[in-house]
Amino acid sequence: MSDALVIIPTYNEIENIEAILKAVFSQDKSFHVLVVDDNSPDGTVDQVKSLQVEYPNQLFLLQRDKKIGLGAAYISGFKWALENSYDFIFEMDADFSHNPKDLIKLYDACFINGADIAVGSRYVKGITVVNWPLSRILLSYGASLYVRLITGMKVKDSTAGFICYKRKVLESINLNKVKFIGYAFQIEMKFKAYKKGFKIVEIPVIFKDRIKGKSKMSGSIISEAIFGVISLKLKSLFTKS
Repeated sequence: MSDALVIIPTYNEIENIEAILKAVFSQDKSFHVLVVDDNSPDGTVDQVKSLQVEYPNQLFLLQRDKKIGLGAAYISGFKWALENSYDFIFEMDADFSHNPKDLIKLYDACFINGADIAVGSRYVKGITVVNWPLSRILLSYGASLYVRLITGMKVKDSTAGFICYKRKVLESINLNKVKFIGYAFQIEMKFKAYKKGFKIVEIPVIFKDRIKGKSKMSGSIISEAIFGVISLKLKSLFTKS
């Protein structure tokens, strides 16, 4: 058994999935992986199933009927992790934008150094992003400044999706009431934890844009993040949930 589960949401990641899974399993610490697939038509699920033979009791698959958003995929994964008694639950992309070698840094921040949430941060030590156009860097960095201004959170990379949660954090949040599905989901989860007084630390990582496959970024996701932050803040004035 492992105490740590890495949740990897997928939609059309056939070009990356085998390599990313083998990279996670090659780390010095034992990590289990749950792939949450949104009915990929490209064969991602078949590839995961073939790898389950090679990694029995380490690699798990949760199949959903359709693509309904990153946040919903992670919520399904969180519930599965809690039901299966993991103490440290990770979010990580399938496209190598997050380096699997950094999983241990996030784990140690929680297990050894007492953080409740460890965020793999692009902005805690300058800007550590590779292969992004300047326009996207400005958008992402500006969004983080905007979130800090509106919410009061000190987290410098609030839209980061490379994260380790202690079990107690996810248990304390009503996952059925998490509203957002895109980047705003990442902000919402951190904000809910922040309001409950959990210790959030940022660990510097180098973020690399995907080389294979297509980005899932869209205008609606950006819009949700911009307007969602205001609604989160307003709601927080009237509720502690």
